[in-house]
Amino acid sequence: MATLTVSSKIRPDHLDRLALIYVRQSTPLQVRKHTGSAARQYDLAGRAGDLGWPTERIQVIDQDQGRSGASSVGRDGFQYLVAQVGLGRAGAVLSLEASRLARSCSDWYRLIEICALTSTLVIDEDGVYDPTEYSDRLLLGFLGTMSEAELHWLRCRMLGGKLDKAREGQLRFRPPTGLVHDPEGRIVFDPDEQVRHTVSLIFDLFDQSTSALAVVQHFAENRLSCPTRLWGGARHGHLVWEPLSHSRVLAILHNPAYAGAYVYGRTKTRSQSLPGEEPRIKGRTRWVRPEDWPFLIPGHHPG
Repeated sequence: MATLTVSSKIRPDHLDRLALIYVRQSTPLQVRKHTGSAARQYDLAGRAGDLGWPTERIQVIDQDQGRSGASSVGRDGFQYLVAQVGLGRAGAVLSLEASRLARSCSDWYRLIEICALTSTLVIDEDGVYDPTEYSDRLLLGFLGTMSEAELHWLRCRMLGGKLDKAREGQLRFRPPTGLVHDPEGRIVFDPDEQVRHTVSLIFDLFDQSTSALAVVQHFAENRLSCPTRLWGGARHGHLVWEPLSHSRVLAILHNPAYAGAYVYGRTKTRSQSLPGEEPRIKGRTRWVRPEDWPFLIPGHHPG
């Protein structure tokens, strides 16, 4: 009986249009590690075939792999999907669950509104929904709200854990050149003597000249390079030597880690765009005044 009810929502005019399979995972790490989830999403093409769509009318949209569903900005695949639905070319949109399509109510309700206007079905693992029917549209709205709320709860839990670790000086992040984490997670001097000497030379030259530009000129005249120890990825820990820039000198001179202090919260990111600003995926970051740093632990490590 349940199968009959589901199938009755799929009309011939739906089968005459495209079945769009939307595949998305939020981060590149999930794409690499959670291959089972990706496989289940691609398998939705088989379900579309079982529901009656011919192979030539089944289209997989996977351009948004590694993109968060928190916003439609930067999600070309989602924008393409909405355009196809708006043009009346889609008979159904398939995803594992509502959160794959959007974790923002504004994006989710806009898609459902367009689906209702063009009589496009929404299909997930639990069933087939017709946005033109009040009960189905009400349920889809509830699913979209829960998806956005779930993202909020996840962020709160993750941020709470980060703040607890930062409060105790245990939250690990990339140390500046000349400092590294030892096997026990403590911040210590870099074991490479040349790296330590180069960083010390920058401070010594600045003490003598009180000019960051003079430090850069000294390095350039003597053909000296400044090291960078890579963080993360396949080359984690490798040293790269590059010409010293003025901005690099300023970053070193203003970094409290060289004074042995542990600081969390030197920058703050604003995700909401102000009127007239171009939307950004990662928001806008600004520096926080030292007196407003949330966590500062002097003498945390050798300086």
